[in-house]
Amino acid sequence: MDVTAIKQRFEIIGTSPLLDRALDIAAQVAATDLSVLVTGETGVGKEFIPKIIHANSVRKHGHYFAINCGAIPEGTIDSELFGHLKGSFTGAHEDRKGYFEVADGGTLFLDEVAELPLSTQVRLLRALETGEFIRVGSSKVQKTDVRVIAATNVNLSHAIKAGKFREDLYYRLNTVPILVPPLRERPQDIHLLFRKFAADFAEKYKMPVIRLANDARNLLEQYRWPGNVRQLKNVAEQLSVLEQTRLVSAQVLARYLPADSPLHLPVVYDPEKKLGDDFLSERDILYKILFQLRADMDEMKKQLHNIMNHEPMSVHPQGTMLTHPAEEPVAADEVTEGELLPMEVVEESQDLSLNTLEKELIVKVLQKNKGHRKSTAKELGIAERTLYRKIKEYEIE
Repeated sequence: MDVTAIKQRFEIIGTSPLLDRALDIAAQVAATDLSVLVTGETGVGKEFIPKIIHANSVRKHGHYFAINCGAIPEGTIDSELFGHLKGSFTGAHEDRKGYFEVADGGTLFLDEVAELPLSTQVRLLRALETGEFIRVGSSKVQKTDVRVIAATNVNLSHAIKAGKFREDLYYRLNTVPILVPPLRERPQDIHLLFRKFAADFAEKYKMPVIRLANDARNLLEQYRWPGNVRQLKNVAEQLSVLEQTRLVSAQVLARYLPADSPLHLPVVYDPEKKLGDDFLSERDILYKILFQLRADMDEMKKQLHNIMNHEPMSVHPQGTMLTHPAEEPVAADEVTEGELLPMEVVEESQDLSLNTLEKELIVKVLQKNKGHRKSTAKELGIAERTLYRKIKEYEIE
């Protein structure tokens, strides 16, 4: 099947050469049983690639399952993928088949594969290399014939260096890499996609189609779209529902486009606010910045620890590393400007502040989403499993 036929069958909009290249590779590799690793930023539409491959393969009459690895709690991921025996753990009231057993002869799409725990990565590697797996609680080796297609928006090279992803599994999954381009690299497709989404939502909500003035179209095509196609679709839906005037100007469109910062903060719409006030408050922005910097701080501490093993250092409250650390610990509230804190005291005070803010942000977003954890995790920009761990860690009810 050629690229044009693929676009028609799967309703893919776009004329970008980069997009065509990704679709062409998917069509070529479909006839083989090679493992495929789909990479690309969040919201680019990576989920279409495994569907295309499966539909054009000899396995097209077999089962196709898409599994979001980041949405399954760490304690049950092995059971979901490989099955379990009755009584193998609390709640295992009967034998259960896993995806690798049920999908025998078909295709498995492992989305957010970088979220898999290391222990599960070992099991996955064995299944890929030998076709063998063992149910949780069993010692019997079983065989399966499954094609695996994985996807991630994480830089796996960095994850390997951080010890969070196995290098041998990466090379096994990455037999054929397919990169789905971000929307900002397909500027010719942005307005085409917007028109398609606007028409779909007009039909869905039984209202006239929203249209863009020339200045709004220019803004649409110049914006970087950190959330890619998913964000563009959301903006089209918001405009279709919220705007009374069907011809949208650049000034109106700008209200739905958050500042293009490294954090990619989302627009928060409140019907009780004025149109010019539908952005995150400064306090919310600070919380999200601190929340997302938490991982960076943990990594920095590890690096500082490694450095200190070679040459003793102390850390200034503002982060400057100096030699000759203080000999006696000093309480954080007793330090005056210009004095030094031992590294342990600085870490403790920073952790206390970040923990408090992090917990408050999670509680706030949970309340906003009425306790819906999937929506909360998506808004916070973290995996559901990470959210579950945070809720347990902070004892949030």
